[in-house]
Amino acid sequence: SQSFIGINYGQVGDNLPPPSSTAKLLQSTSIQKVRLYGSDPAIIKALANTGIGIVIGTANGDIPGLASDPNFAKSWINTNVLPFYPASNIILITVGNEVMTSNDQNLINKLLPAMQNVQNALNDASLGGKIKVSTVHSMGVLKQSEPPSSGSFDPSYGDLMKGLLEFNSANGSPFAINPYPYFAYRSDTRPETLAFCLFQPNAGRIDGNTKIKYMNMFDAQVDAVYSALNSMGFKNVEIVVAETGWPYKGDDNDGGPSIENAKAYNGNLIAHLRWMVGTPLMPGKSVDTYLFALYDEDLKPGPGSERLSGLFKTDLTMIYDAGLSTSNQ
Repeated sequence: SQSFIGINYGQVGDNLPPPSSTAKLLQSTSIQKVRLYGSDPAIIKALANTGIGIVIGTANGDIPGLASDPNFAKSWINTNVLPFYPASNIILITVGNEVMTSNDQNLINKLLPAMQNVQNALNDASLGGKIKVSTVHSMGVLKQSEPPSSGSFDPSYGDLMKGLLEFNSANGSPFAINPYPYFAYRSDTRPETLAFCLFQPNAGRIDGNTKIKYMNMFDAQVDAVYSALNSMGFKNVEIVVAETGWPYKGDDNDGGPSIENAKAYNGNLIAHLRWMVGTPLMPGKSVDTYLFALYDEDLKPGPGSERLSGLFKTDLTMIYDAGLSTSNQ
């Protein structure tokens, strides 16, 4: 089984297929895990008895309540987990999304207590250890990411990041991060950068400290996260890529998105994960990676590329073939 290949299932759209159809679609692919941004009971129920691992999330707006009231955390678990588990294979609860880079000091300060209360509620339900608790970070939590060996967290987070990492370490939960080579390309649109981001033949980039030659941006970004964890004494905390992808279409002035580029990025990334080579600093195993995204989301705000990153159309056919259907293994 390719347990390391997951997909993000966002729901900011008005034309999405019913959850039962989506469950069937997923079973026809090598996707083993699905990440929801919320905890839609219809989807959790539709994935029952499929064996597919499910990541569910609490909203950022729930963090103050979860932090201040253990009973709120308990009722959240009672509502969103207990009716479905274990038939629905819930594996991880993400408390908030990209909170540390949100500039909302109240949310940032309450993140860890919220995670602790969710963990305590799971423990009380005898599910501690079976279902992990974490949060998801943008690459913005890093102060430095180039070269990968110099990866470090922004010191302005100081003890808050240390507290989160102590939580991950104590509970065996992953550090979840959203690396996007796509954004790296947007800030440097040279052809050699595109090839480096798309896992295509390129000259590579040498890390001056380790003398390791990196052949793609994904490995470089993941290793920068590993270096940041290592520099704080948490190299044993598992890294999970909660989101990565490439839009196949964007606004007219947007050079990066195309079917060709999206297929190259996602297809080559999937092949890279299947080789089980890992990254230069974490060789020999593939990090769990959730592709963005299952479907387009036509109601998402922001630039067109935010809405047009799906791998499948809402009629369940492929937008392009990234090598996920079980027939082309």
